[in-house]
Amino acid sequence: MCPTTWLICVQRAPLRSPKEDQKLRAQLRGDLHSHSDWSDGGSPIEEMARAAHWRGREYQVLTDHSPRLTVANGLSAERLAEQLDVVAAVDELYDGFRLLSGIEVDILDDGALDQSDEMLERLDVVVASVHSKLRMDRRAMTRRMITAVADPHTNVLGHCTGRLVAGGRGTRPQSEFDAAAVFRACVEFDVAVEINSRPERQDPPDDLIAGALDAGCLFAINTDAHAPGQLDFLDYGAARAEAAGVPADRIITTWPVERLLDWSHAKR
Repeated sequence: MCPTTWLICVQRAPLRSPKEDQKLRAQLRGDLHSHSDWSDGGSPIEEMARAAHWRGREYQVLTDHSPRLTVANGLSAERLAEQLDVVAAVDELYDGFRLLSGIEVDILDDGALDQSDEMLERLDVVVASVHSKLRMDRRAMTRRMITAVADPHTNVLGHCTGRLVAGGRGTRPQSEFDAAAVFRACVEFDVAVEINSRPERQDPPDDLIAGALDAGCLFAINTDAHAPGQLDFLDYGAARAEAAGVPADRIITTWPVERLLDWSHAKR
């Protein structure tokens, strides 16, 4: 996507003063959703970690794709096991910064997660997202998402509507599902709703952020970065959360890493 398109996308969001946006942005400690060249990202793990550290992150979670997403070179259990060794080695290079292990796992048609329980148990953070059959019947999509949210390995529900509002891939309407029921499940099973910071996604839409807020959900402001420069997308997500009135204490990416890991491992 070109910078001009990013600007167009960002300008669609409600405008706020820089001080208002920076107040929440300054409280964000980390990012739970990013990709490397092990799947469909453009840079090595080491480069993504270095860029996150340089930007002052306290932690960055690497969440490459799961095996079903072959177009994105999704990781088999064997490749994911190899990646865990690399993540651990890179993490050892830093003081005051943590590179954490994770996955963006596909939510399959029946709501199952596209990776073995054994491997999911080994990860710090699991982001579960729908990438296929986005036009599924509303009732079936609702069941699919609630089943995934109820899985004890799921920590974050990623880009929940799957919409695209602009960009090189064109536009795509949001999936149809019972948002109130899905958000109730997120509260029941202690799963955070992702505010995806990519300008072409702006997902969830504003009305669904409000619905998740009313339901009592936790949130994670994530970049979904596929290259080092895209780690700056966090600014856009912070601005959207600020505009929606999401309080910092409901955003898990404001938590220190010890609290985050206690929470993410608690259900497993």
